[in-house]
Amino acid sequence: MSNLILIIALLFSGMALRHLPVFPKETPQALNQYVIHISLPALILLQIPRLHPSSDLMVPILMPWLLIVLSVVMVHALARLFGWSRETTGCLLLTVPLGNTSFLGIPMIEAMFGPAWVPYGVLYDQMGSFLALSIYGTLIIGLYQTKEGQKPSATAIIRRIVTFPAFIALMTAFGIGHYLQTPILQNLLQRLADTLVPVVMVAVGFSLKPTLPKQWIAPLVSGLSIKMLVAPSLALSVCLALNLTTPPALIAIFEAGMPPMITACAMAAAAGLAEELAAAMAGLGIILALALLPALSLVLKGL
Repeated sequence: MSNLILIIALLFSGMALRHLPVFPKETPQALNQYVIHISLPALILLQIPRLHPSSDLMVPILMPWLLIVLSVVMVHALARLFGWSRETTGCLLLTVPLGNTSFLGIPMIEAMFGPAWVPYGVLYDQMGSFLALSIYGTLIIGLYQTKEGQKPSATAIIRRIVTFPAFIALMTAFGIGHYLQTPILQNLLQRLADTLVPVVMVAVGFSLKPTLPKQWIAPLVSGLSIKMLVAPSLALSVCLALNLTTPPALIAIFEAGMPPMITACAMAAAAGLAEELAAAMAGLGIILALALLPALSLVLKGL
């Protein structure tokens, strides 16, 4: 549980730094840009070449992609129903489908189910959440990083996608990833990737405020409800309907209930997509996870 303690400590550190005059109000934007241009590309270059999918473990591979599709449908439906702005919709499309399935998910699996179940969580994270962050996340940035009332042209969308650091890193990893497997480069990439969570959580804490403007309340409640209640419920229903109660399936359900991915929240904030909402999704999601994830594990152990 040391990862969870670290996350909470960094979150409160960011909140404390907000009260020091030496840190300007633009601090979260600067930190998020560092993550987008340095930490995240390093993580992609480090992890993508290590992917080795297995055909006999399809549930934790396919489940995150199914939930992304369902989450997108629900977010769009609510956006039309409540008339949310493009920045609100874009923020939720980034933060709702993508979960914190690695930094929080892996230690929670080990704590709740034991170390033997961790590989299933790694598969869910690497073949689902992590790939989606690089591909789906880049697409959402390209579509929604625009001024209110404007629709980006196809050329603008393509340009944003192909010039986004995560996409460049992904293509590099697929193309020449095997050339990066030297000890010196691996150590460099690991050191840079390790800065991602600390920097993001400080930025989230800096942006997190005790009171949230009224305009963000409904999107926040809706987004966290979909991510942490509806998504695992849908995953559970699918697995039960298909009579899948194997360890890989149970871990897929458990990972589906993780709070929003902090890197996705950082991407939303860096792109100007409802920064306060993105910070609240990350911060409050982690707090809610302390109660919801143990409860979910008890349900799954009873199957």
